[in-house]
Amino acid sequence: MGNALKLGIAGLGTVGLGTLKILLQNAEVISSRAGKPIVVTSVSAKNRDVDRGISLDSFEWFDDPCEMAASENIDLVVEVIGGEDGIAKKLCEVALKSGKHLVTANKALIAHHGDTLALHAKDTNKELSFEAAVAGSVPIIKILREGVVGSRIHKIFGILNGTCNYILTEMRDTGRSFDDVLNEAKELGYAENDPTLDINGTDAAHKLSILASLAFGTKLNFNAVKIEGISEIAALDIGFAKELGYGIKLLGVASFENGVMEQRVQPCMVLNKSPINKVEGAFNAVVINGEFFDSLFLEGRGAGAGPTASAVVSDIVDIARGRGAPPFGIEIDDLQETDILLQRELEGAYYVRLPVIDKPGVLAEIAAILRDKGVSIESVIQRGQTSNDIVNIVMTLHNTQEKLMCEALRGIENLSSVTEKAKVFRIENF
Repeated sequence: MGNALKLGIAGLGTVGLGTLKILLQNAEVISSRAGKPIVVTSVSAKNRDVDRGISLDSFEWFDDPCEMAASENIDLVVEVIGGEDGIAKKLCEVALKSGKHLVTANKALIAHHGDTLALHAKDTNKELSFEAAVAGSVPIIKILREGVVGSRIHKIFGILNGTCNYILTEMRDTGRSFDDVLNEAKELGYAENDPTLDINGTDAAHKLSILASLAFGTKLNFNAVKIEGISEIAALDIGFAKELGYGIKLLGVASFENGVMEQRVQPCMVLNKSPINKVEGAFNAVVINGEFFDSLFLEGRGAGAGPTASAVVSDIVDIARGRGAPPFGIEIDDLQETDILLQRELEGAYYVRLPVIDKPGVLAEIAAILRDKGVSIESVIQRGQTSNDIVNIVMTLHNTQEKLMCEALRGIENLSSVTEKAKVFRIENF
């Protein structure tokens, strides 16, 4: 067995402690799989005096994680502090420039600065690994970097945020409101006290931009991701979707064709029979479509101490074994620039719900505006009169240009009979 690989762990929250516990509890089996002992020599966190339920007396404590990253007693730094900038970014830069391997679970950091960190890793001939940054226990990074390298990938999509999937699952099953289920998710620990990055789609967008770079060999471009969250989804829409034979999921979707990239995170309607619609609760799922293997479907827990820490340990073992690979699958200098598919160029089918005054001729007015824009209606449901004589007109639209659909909706929303802005969801045939 080879010389020990010495680690420093920066951040002793849920994932940091989870990683430490796995490394200590399963030291023997991990060492046998790594071909050498894996030894934690140092730790760093904000507060030294917190009772973390585990003794840290045997580890060298660093108040400054950057000082730890430069220590000669460390070969590899595990960064689980979080945040796209600040101390996490500085720590990672210090680690790589000091000749340490780096393992991180920080999707925001990689989405925004992964290219710069990859250059630092190349300059010092060290490994940068981030399996735990996307989809927790699902080994999607490894599959993209190693498992499907013989095929061009056409599309990658999936459920990339367990908090949102839990909320939408509960809303569907119970008919409760978004706010009610979100509060329950906080109480159960599925949502942070401030869940903004989850529910507004940013967390999923960070992950999608990483997956797109790996899948297509393209430069990271988080700013090009079209992002919509789930806070505006009403139980009413989930009910109508169910009636029409669909579920609503927050999906990240990326495709690359003829040098043009599409990246979007948005609530989508998917058929009830689709495998992606059967992913329940706080689980994640990723689907890869490629030229020789057709389709791969992966599902697993996307967050929590166990799944995420397990992915961190997987990276550590790979580095110990010398199974390194370029962070984004190919050399950082070879990643392609891309053109961005603009919203007006998108095509798809859509669900539209319009609250309108219940009077003769309203549906005819709406249909005429859609007709004039060349947008074809597939189906219509009209029901739900309220005490204010308001009904909901629910339409599914045939495949059309999103630009034309949006232009038609602007005209429809100007009608005096339409009382609120339309609710619109893309329909995906996954």
